[in-house]
Amino acid sequence: MASQWVSLFSGGKDSSWALYQALEEGLNVTHLLTVHPSDDSYMYHVPATDLTALAAESIGVELVDVHPGDLEATDATDSGEQGDAELEPLEAALSDLQSEIDLAGVTAGAIESEFQTNRIQGMCDRLGIDLFAPLWQEDPRELGEAMIDAGFEITLIQVAAHGLDESWLGRTLDYDALDELEELNEKYGVHILGEGGEFETFVTDGPHMDRPIELEYETEWDGTRGSLRITDASLG
Repeated sequence: MASQWVSLFSGGKDSSWALYQALEEGLNVTHLLTVHPSDDSYMYHVPATDLTALAAESIGVELVDVHPGDLEATDATDSGEQGDAELEPLEAALSDLQSEIDLAGVTAGAIESEFQTNRIQGMCDRLGIDLFAPLWQEDPRELGEAMIDAGFEITLIQVAAHGLDESWLGRTLDYDALDELEELNEKYGVHILGEGGEFETFVTDGPHMDRPIELEYETEWDGTRGSLRITDASLG
């Protein structure tokens, strides 16, 4: 049996792109691993992670769910300590998998966050596995265009940045959206791909998926930030 790869997977565009690129490279990705944080997280994509089961079914790869519990219950006093604490259940889950499979490495969707990448790289070093991070230090605009050109259908499911109003909730990330995000980047410093948490996404279809995910939702908006409340989700 060939060495196996695990894709760190949230269902968002960045982790989905890392998975897609790994498959395109011929890496033997046999598991998706989703961490379900309970609240705001420094390390993980938070919203709508429960949708990853549908994504995994469409992709045709086994899903491993990790529920670390209430992350705020840790003794962490700053973001660095919390990031380290949040990594522990992920590392434990990978260590468990390593006892079952010949684990070659993990894929990750970080673009510019050294906070995330340094911790994931450190974890890989401790486990003796490789890290495949194809988005790392790539140009955000070019990455966005590559995702769209490949056929990714990307929906914004949460926004939290100056310049992003309620109209962005449920919007498809297309070329027009990229143009507007580029303007918001110049005006307010919004990251074009939301790397700083300005917005979160979910991939409802792509070339690596057999069936699209159809979402029904309501928007929740508090005047400065908001999210989609998914009321129903199914495979088309």
